[in-house]
Amino acid sequence: MTLLKQGMLAFIALSITANSIACSMDGSGGFVPENQMRIPVSMKSANGGLTEEQFNNVITKVITEYEPVIKSLGAELVVERNWTDATVNAYAMQSGKKWTVAMFGGLARHQAITEDGFALVVCHELGHHIGGAPKKAGQWASPWASNEGQADYFATLKCLRKVWLNDDNRSIVSSMKLPEALIRSCGSSWVWNNDFDMCLRLGMAGDSVAQLFAGLRGQSTPAKFDTPDPKVVTKTDDNHPATQCRLDTYLQGALCTADYREDVSPKEEVTGTCHAKLGYDYGLRPLCWFKPSVQ
Repeated sequence: MTLLKQGMLAFIALSITANSIACSMDGSGGFVPENQMRIPVSMKSANGGLTEEQFNNVITKVITEYEPVIKSLGAELVVERNWTDATVNAYAMQSGKKWTVAMFGGLARHQAITEDGFALVVCHELGHHIGGAPKKAGQWASPWASNEGQADYFATLKCLRKVWLNDDNRSIVSSMKLPEALIRSCGSSWVWNNDFDMCLRLGMAGDSVAQLFAGLRGQSTPAKFDTPDPKVVTKTDDNHPATQCRLDTYLQGALCTADYREDVSPKEEVTGTCHAKLGYDYGLRPLCWFKPSVQ
């Protein structure tokens, strides 16, 4: 085989890989920042993290709601439950009509992760498949995939609301230590008790994964609900936002009063969301990663 042909085959293989995976398969570029942390089964933290039973129950609960949705789109949802894998990450992938969500035990065993935080991660990975616009762009992007900020937004805007709809959310949040800033924020958007309780629970799921991000990035200053990221991008950023920006995104998804049953659009950014064009003041995607293309 000539060097030219070898080079062409390598380029094609790289192109296929780049355009099929959102969050890399080796875990280095997945849901959380690139990291070499490994948490094997034997090292589960005594201070937090999930058991294998919790790991499977959370995945099953989310997937049960969304398998029919993926099927209605003409695809098959493939779930990889890698409990014994020590990788602290997760990823999504598409190969033809097989749409994959891969979850790793190392992530579930991290001390910052709660069951709700882990559910948010599953929803984020589903969000790459069905989270709507904006999608990843660029030469080496996966164009089928909602970008990182949008997958975060979808997780609290739509996915977890659907999954937790029939839970006793009042009882669940009553056992949590809730930040005053989160209580105030949820009270600014929601009047009815069930919606308010859901907002609190969504916010605390976001807080769990924000603590994970901070730990992996070695950040000494935690992200908080009352310290929003002041950054304003001039172009939508498809990559992972900063820790505070991601927490802001989860909070805004929780504050959005758009009907969770209204689907987002794979082609435009307004449908099914809280958008300034629709007159919303709360629940807007943060400008630290999102640049509205319409006003």
